[in-house]
Amino acid sequence: MSPSVIQQKRHQQILTDVVRTYIETGEPVSSRSVALRHVEPLSSATVRNVMADLEEGGYLYQPHTSAGRVPTAAAYRFFIEQVASQATASPEDRQWIRRELEAAQTPEAVMERASHVLAAVSRGVGIFISPPLSRSVVEHVRFLIVPENRVLVILVTTGGVTRDKLIRTERVFRQEDLDRISAYLNSHYVGWTIEAMRGDLRQQVERERQEYGRLAQDALMLCDPSIMGDSGERKIYVEGASQIAAAFDFTSQAQLRELLEAIEEKDRLIALLSGCIEAPEPVHVELGLDQMSHAGKNLAIVSAAYKSGDQAQGTLGIVAPIRMHYERVITAVAFMAQFFSDQQEGS
Repeated sequence: MSPSVIQQKRHQQILTDVVRTYIETGEPVSSRSVALRHVEPLSSATVRNVMADLEEGGYLYQPHTSAGRVPTAAAYRFFIEQVASQATASPEDRQWIRRELEAAQTPEAVMERASHVLAAVSRGVGIFISPPLSRSVVEHVRFLIVPENRVLVILVTTGGVTRDKLIRTERVFRQEDLDRISAYLNSHYVGWTIEAMRGDLRQQVERERQEYGRLAQDALMLCDPSIMGDSGERKIYVEGASQIAAAFDFTSQAQLRELLEAIEEKDRLIALLSGCIEAPEPVHVELGLDQMSHAGKNLAIVSAAYKSGDQAQGTLGIVAPIRMHYERVITAVAFMAQFFSDQQEGS
């Protein structure tokens, strides 16, 4: 692949036109169609020569001798880096997304609605992954004594999500003991993640062996994610699998079945989206998902993390055909990630 080819402005503009036209039509792009839409008056012969250069450079290919050109993965990468990543969500999309999400009545419904919106934007699979319990930001905590030496733990986390768990403890608590622990946690740790809260409680236990040391020790025990049945599992909301199935001409029913089974595997989707958390860019784009299925080479993922401060909470994104409207999808994913980050901060 020749990097010098793409350094020329005219080549960049024509490649952008080819990618946009192919995304819109799904048909090989002719030099004449590019000449008609190009901002600078150009002859078909000039465009044809540039497209030949781009083909030689590895950015286009010609499926048939008489056909136009089709973008390669390198062309899509150029388009994503130079064009789509500079775009901003349209006012119409921002209003529509905000209206859809704010119409949901519960935090769980908001997450479910988010996956639906992402699927609609991409015409692919919309995915929303909630944070694991240890990364949830605490808004309120309460402990209630119940019969048979058990304690009901009630956690209200960011966005008003309520999690409760009935646990059995070795120590016998009185309700006044539990009330003191709840009051201590609610006065010191609102806005902290459970992970950070437990780290601070450990330090309290080490520093203070007297009254507050015992209080911190009891709080540490009652907020242990393993006791609460949290193994790092996250809720995952998936919408739009049928759209992916309709987007391809599958060579066999087995290939279609393999792709649908991959989409249904929660752990695999979480692993796919987790890459965006460590990525330096706000929105992570990966072309070709061979690890997903044999049909994955024709798929792409666009994902972003939503955060509380600097701490990633969860992820959202889409899995869709490589031929997608990247400008709209990338800006929608970025806007939704910011929406949920703002929601975390506001809480």
